[in-house]
Amino acid sequence: MRQSKKDRQERLQKTIQENPFITDEELAQEFSVSVQTIRLDRMELSIPELRERIKYVAEKNMKDEVRSLPLEEVIGEIIDIELDKSAISIFDVQREHVFTRNGIARGHHLFAQANSLAVAVINDEMALTGKAEIRFTQPVKEGSRVVAKAKVTSSEKGRTIVEVSSFVGSDLVFRGEFSMFRAPSSEKEEENEAGN
Repeated sequence: MRQSKKDRQERLQKTIQENPFITDEELAQEFSVSVQTIRLDRMELSIPELRERIKYVAEKNMKDEVRSLPLEEVIGEIIDIELDKSAISIFDVQREHVFTRNGIARGHHLFAQANSLAVAVINDEMALTGKAEIRFTQPVKEGSRVVAKAKVTSSEKGRTIVEVSSFVGSDLVFRGEFSMFRAPSSEKEEENEAGN
C-alpha cells in the first residue's frame, strides 16, 4: 500500500533528523520512491541537500580545534570533536578506495579513517598510535558513507585509549581500540626538572 505524500514527508523529516548524513539515494531506497521525489520532498520541506546538512552539523558541533595533526591529514571529514572526549568523521567510499573486481572498500582506508580520528581527538601537539586492536565486521561497498565515532575511554601517564566504531547506516562495519602515546607536556617536564 502506497503511503500518502504527507505521511512520507513526515517520515522523511524524522529520518533526516535522526541521521543527517543519509543520502538522497538511501532515502529513495528506504521510501521506495525515486531520487527525484526525495529531492522534491526536501525542497518542499526546506531541508537542505546533504552537503549543506554536513556543513551545518560540523559548524554546530566543532567545539575544539584539532591540535595533533593538520586537518588535511585526517582521512575523512571531521564533523564533531571535543578534544580528549569524542569525535565523529565521515568518509565517502569512492571508486579509488575499492577493489576493482568486487567494489568492496580496501580495509586500509577504513583503518586510516579510524586511526586518524583517534589521533585527532587527542588534545596534544603530538599523538602517535602505539597499538591497535581492530576488527572488520562487514564489507563496505563503493558509494557507502562511513561514519566513524571515536570515544576516549581512559587516559593516564602519557597514554590514552580511544575506541572507534564505524558505521554504514546503522550497520557496524569496523571497530578498533587504539592505544595512543601523547607527547609529554613541556610544563610537566619543567616541573620534573625543577624537582630533581
